Amino acid sequence: MATAWERKMTMNAERMVDRFVGTLLTGQRQACRDVLAEVLASGIEPKTVYRKVLWPAMETLQRMYRADQINTATEHMATRISRALADQLQAKLERQAPNGRRILITCADGEPEELGAQMCADLFEAEGWDVYFVGGGVPNDEILSLVGQLRPEILLIFGTQPSGVANVRKLIDLIRGVGVNPTMNIMISGGVFNRAEGLWKEVNADLFAANASEALTVAASAEPREHPVPIPGAPKKRRRRRRPPLLAGADA
Repeated sequence: MATAWERKMTMNAERMVDRFVGTLLTGQRQACRDVLAEVLASGIEPKTVYRKVLWPAMETLQRMYRADQINTATEHMATRISRALADQLQAKLERQAPNGRRILITCADGEPEELGAQMCADLFEAEGWDVYFVGGGVPNDEILSLVGQLRPEILLIFGTQPSGVANVRKLIDLIRGVGVNPTMNIMISGGVFNRAEGLWKEVNADLFAANASEALTVAASAEPREHPVPIPGAPKKRRRRRRPPLLAGADA
């Protein structure tokens, strides 16, 4: 249970989100830095700033963009400022001792998705994970090669857009079909998977997390899984479940 001081810090962080988003929307880089400096000066630790200020601000911007409340220029400008601030804040995160576990993180090609995946990478690293962050735009065969080379406990795929769902399914099928790292869990987070309930199961992922905080919790308790490699020529089990339109890449 959170202490009174922790609840107060959380409330202060939530109030700061509105101020931070307001300065992001105006594109005032120094004003954004000033808000973040004020948050840190209030006693809120950097890890909480990531989770309670930067992350909610990012989600707010994306909701506004999808609702056509801001245009592309404003969204890009705000996201780039947020990413620069995340770069600066990353150095202030308190590091836990290495836990001997490894995670590979990839994401969609857009700047907002890169930001969310980068914050996930920073927070996992602060928790002691050995993190490899490749960003977006990496071909499936190269991700497969990295999975075989690094043999991570978890592959995190973050921020998929509706048009990218089919490719996520192809990547997962490729990894499972080759059997290069059969005990690895594949986690899905963010993007269209946060808006389409159960879609992560349709692409045959193992785990789902709506945000970075949840991803840390889910990953910490995840056990290795044995994924049998399909036998060539063996009949495949038919699923009688209806496939959502999003799996075919429809817009949402």
